[in-house]
Amino acid sequence: MSHTIVESQFDEWKSTKKKSHYKENNVGFKEREIFWARIGQNIGAEEYGKGNEFQRPVLIIRKLTSHIFIGIPLTSTIKDNDYFHSFEYDTKRGKFSSTAMILQLKTFDKKRLMTRIGMLNKVDFEKVVEKTKNLFIPPTK
Repeated sequence: MSHTIVESQFDEWKSTKKKSHYKENNVGFKEREIFWARIGQNIGAEEYGKGNEFQRPVLIIRKLTSHIFIGIPLTSTIKDNDYFHSFEYDTKRGKFSSTAMILQLKTFDKKRLMTRIGMLNKVDFEKVVEKTKNLFIPPTK
């Protein structure tokens, strides 16, 4: 990708980020919910959002305060290993297949949240949480 295209994307994200920062967002959220979120135009191998809102689905792992949560970006690319967990969830449009990119775990502010699109079932949520724990404390083999 050329430097000009990347610079343009960063400039567009900067504008979107400012709007998101100043916009009042009273959305409520809880663990296991999946939202479209403005995750931005990030650098290097960090996951980034797509489209004019730089958005991507995000799974809420843990609510830390009424404004901040730990989330995991999702992808439609199906992978399943120590750093990824594939699952299906229900949306208003039917079942959807997705993968939690556990290695991209990060803290988000609720101002990034856009629209709630689903809820992860308890069994898959526990598998994601276990793989997340293993990032910090690898299991003994």
